[in-house]
Amino acid sequence: MQQPQFHVLDRAECEALLASQHVGRMAFTFRDRVDIEPIHYVYANGFIYGRTQRGAKVTVLAHHPWVAFEVDEVDALFSWRSVVVHGRIAFPDPEGSPQEARQYAEAVAMFRSLVPTAFGDDDPTPGRELAFVIAVLELTGRAATINASP
Repeated sequence: MQQPQFHVLDRAECEALLASQHVGRMAFTFRDRVDIEPIHYVYANGFIYGRTQRGAKVTVLAHHPWVAFEVDEVDALFSWRSVVVHGRIAFPDPEGSPQEARQYAEAVAMFRSLVPTAFGDDDPTPGRELAFVIAVLELTGRAATINASP
């Protein structure tokens, strides 16, 4: 078996991977506990847009908004790409300030590019009524490949 080659992805490669995928994992902490949850998302213009439902996670994130977010594309054991984002999550209020209302509308529109009936009467997951936005503050990526013999 050939040796795998590992390399760092540049920003454009990281953004391309984020844009091509729609399921990632969001990690967050509270005191001595780390949680990680899979989420559907859309990436555009330096932001991750998604939605969730009210509960303990939202309560924690409202007071501790720093998150890590990871996306992978795996073809084989040594053929993969992975991106990790560090950022701050916000839950814009559609009835809040004009800026929050705009951010909420943008989040809904972006998520509807993935699930057109989201936030509507025919929503396949109507319990997920909260839109969120993660501002991407740090972005890193790595990949593994096995090069063909010359």
